[in-house]
Amino acid sequence: MYSALPVARLLIKALLPGLLTVAVQSAMAQPVDESIPTIVVIGNASHQARIGGAATVINAEAIQHARAFNINEVLRKAPGVFPREEEGFGLRPNIGIRGLNPTRSSKVLLLEDGLPIAYSPYGDNASYYHPAIERFSGLEVLKGSAQIGFGPHTVGGVINYLTPNPSAKPTAKLRAAAGTAGYSQLYGEVGNTFGNDGTETGVLLQYVDKQSDGARANMEFAVRDFNVKLVQQLGQRQAAMLKFSRYAEDSAVPYSGLTLAEYNANPRANPFLNDTFVAERKGMSLVHHWDIADNIRLDSALYRSEFQRDWWRQSSNSGQRPSDASDPGCGSMTKLLTSCGNEGRLRDYEVRGFEPRLQVSNSLGNFKAGLRWQQEDQRRRQINADTPAGRTPGISVNAGLVENNLRDTAAFAWFIEQSFSFGAFTLVPGLRREHIDYSRRNLLNNAVGATTVSETLAGLGATWQLHNSTVLFAGLHEGFSPPRVEDVISNTNGASVELAAESSLNSELGVRYDDGARLKLEAAWFHMDFDNQIVSSSVAGGAGATLTSAGETLHSGVELLLNWNYDRDFERSNITPFVDLSWTWVRDAEYRGVRSSAINAGVNVSGNRLPYTPEHTLSLTTGIALRQGLRAQVELFQVGEMITDDLNSAAITANGQRGLIDAYRIYNLSLNYTVPDTNLTLFVAGKNLSDKVYVVDMSRGMIPGMQRTWQGGVEWSF
Repeated sequence: MYSALPVARLLIKALLPGLLTVAVQSAMAQPVDESIPTIVVIGNASHQARIGGAATVINAEAIQHARAFNINEVLRKAPGVFPREEEGFGLRPNIGIRGLNPTRSSKVLLLEDGLPIAYSPYGDNASYYHPAIERFSGLEVLKGSAQIGFGPHTVGGVINYLTPNPSAKPTAKLRAAAGTAGYSQLYGEVGNTFGNDGTETGVLLQYVDKQSDGARANMEFAVRDFNVKLVQQLGQRQAAMLKFSRYAEDSAVPYSGLTLAEYNANPRANPFLNDTFVAERKGMSLVHHWDIADNIRLDSALYRSEFQRDWWRQSSNSGQRPSDASDPGCGSMTKLLTSCGNEGRLRDYEVRGFEPRLQVSNSLGNFKAGLRWQQEDQRRRQINADTPAGRTPGISVNAGLVENNLRDTAAFAWFIEQSFSFGAFTLVPGLRREHIDYSRRNLLNNAVGATTVSETLAGLGATWQLHNSTVLFAGLHEGFSPPRVEDVISNTNGASVELAAESSLNSELGVRYDDGARLKLEAAWFHMDFDNQIVSSSVAGGAGATLTSAGETLHSGVELLLNWNYDRDFERSNITPFVDLSWTWVRDAEYRGVRSSAINAGVNVSGNRLPYTPEHTLSLTTGIALRQGLRAQVELFQVGEMITDDLNSAAITANGQRGLIDAYRIYNLSLNYTVPDTNLTLFVAGKNLSDKVYVVDMSRGMIPGMQRTWQGGVEWSF
């Protein structure tokens, strides 16, 4: 890696043990706040001000006011985050941060209440599931050196979704909405707290039921998401939180995009009428909070999740028309719905983990340390059937059981961090250690293999409080993202594959301003040097392609967040105008060093732009809130043009997988009216008001963005 990296690592490793010894010896009574039994990434405003990196918190009001259809609409309000669309409703998120490829959110750490929601964060971090946005009371986006406290993925950022806690008194909320494109939504929430004198029991129930016809023909979906949270006080210093969740999806969303000819004929076409996706995720977590002393806090989490998904499809990318074409009984798309077979990608995942986190407030600052043990088990099968709707192994040319794999990871990690305050200046060094044991067994040929990946990561953050409203921050840390099981152990003979973990040296410098009333601003410059960025070895990376160590890449740019309102100045006029802006400029996102194209071997692509990294993205929301209960807002969302391959090809290929994606701009509108002296709110929202037709992805063929949609509904809180 670049020379700055070993110097930074050695400096922190040399200084940290002595500094931590001093910190522990100085653990005098400095009270630790927050007694809620959950794990937060950023926390309240005072915590955010002390973070040596860019940090964004989006609250429940921002989500509700926008009447967001999906998580993508909310995430684009966070600078540096690029959520790429797929089916129009965020069922399978594609989230990129600071120019990293967004495909399947594989470079992002996704958490809910501080615990992982991905079905295999260490062994296969691709996301084919996302909780319903309606369940969340907010979200946190953390970038920079503070990521050292989390993991395993620290190259881009951490996104933590927050669920509400039980209310102190009996409350309920009911929301019903309907709209175009077959959209309907029903949301219910009930909460209460019973008991007193340190034995209180809080209960929260949430239920989401929504469905739509989606962005293309023949791709209807239905989602149901249920969550129950119990919070039990165990005296004055302890509490426990028990949470259960269940998510189910039944959809006809295809995997393949369109060829250029298909897109030109009808951009919303979907010829694969028999493709189905059925998924279920069940999760459980138990978090225990213990104020051991006024200045010592211990949060311990025990968690488990199961994820099953069956995706039956007749094509995995637009180069397959269809995937069974080599069978003489199929041959081409003309027999797609009669005699062509299909592929069932059947996946079962189980994750179990234990994570205690200790915080000690001392005279120098805050000491934090944590451990994690996590076990991940995967069973992956592919069954090829003889007919378009078959669900059992067939006997034709391409049919049968063609994959049957067991893949396991056992991970152990620890981190340690201490902040040192010197007046207005705070320095936060930290270390993280990741150790991962991989194993793989091919049940078809009995090939068995195992390997190990270990890495020690260093981070250093700093803040300078200029005055009550303004903070300068800076950070330097090592980014890390482990490879998948399938990419480090051969499926043929079980041999280890020389694919190193993804690693980078990340730095940033920024300013944070918050006057607590009218204006909030955060601006940051970022720079990410990868000595080994892992990329897909094929063009259609989403089609089960293997990965390769791609070598050096560079990302750098600027991001800006601005929230402004005139509430104080307009008290007498009963009108509050507001502006929310999120802008990201990824100035550099390019291949470095000696680099040969994955498409045309021998062609040097050094200096070419990385795929799916728009130079500019912008989210601008403005509107007014009337004290009589009406709030109206308009959002402009703009994405710059994107290249889709390492050759930076401009012309779109016949299969629709390579070529330039044009820039696009869409407009959204939402109106919310709360009837005076009631808890009843009426709302209307329109998305893509100009009904613009635009391409959002070409990794598996051309995929259009969502068409113009409307929804209207009512929300009643009581």
